[in-house]
Amino acid sequence: MTPAAPHRGRKIAAVLFLLLILAVLAFYIRTCIGIVQQAHNDERHPADAIVVFGAAEYYGRPSPVLRARLDHGLDLFRQDMSQFIITTGGKGKDPRFSEGGVGHDYLLGHGVPDASLIEETQGGDTAESSERVSVIMRTNGMHTCLAVSDAYHLYRVKRLMADQGMACYGSPRPGSIPHSAWARFWAVQREAFSYALWKLHLT
Repeated sequence: MTPAAPHRGRKIAAVLFLLLILAVLAFYIRTCIGIVQQAHNDERHPADAIVVFGAAEYYGRPSPVLRARLDHGLDLFRQDMSQFIITTGGKGKDPRFSEGGVGHDYLLGHGVPDASLIEETQGGDTAESSERVSVIMRTNGMHTCLAVSDAYHLYRVKRLMADQGMACYGSPRPGSIPHSAWARFWAVQREAFSYALWKLHLT
């Protein structure tokens, strides 16, 4: 090996490392752009099911965020976007209640027939809920869904559902985009990071 060989090897390694960093950066930037674009795109479309993704519940009552998602899902149901609504989410602080169960009861109390409601009550996070909802949909012969969640969340939701073989449209709950630029920036970063972890099979 000539004296120049180790130097050349280190140079190649440095170039490859730089290319890797650039590829990761490009992926992350593309993801952030996609999250923002999806957030401003309401794709309401007739589907086999409206899927309302869970948020916090407080001892049997939906949090303001969950209530807003449920209200939007209810509006879509009344617009005949689907005959069925699936509510998602596992148990919170009180083991007697789940986000999916609270969502079911809220919609039932607002006039949605019980026959039109399906609850997913075991998902601990978005990925788990997406998997479980997809099983429910396949069992019931459903293939398309209209996902309801916060605006910046829908980019990840759609890809999680697509990974399960479901055609998924997104309809963000009104008012879910933060007002301040700083809050919007961090909301996008949080979703981009969560999506990257999922792509790397770390969640």
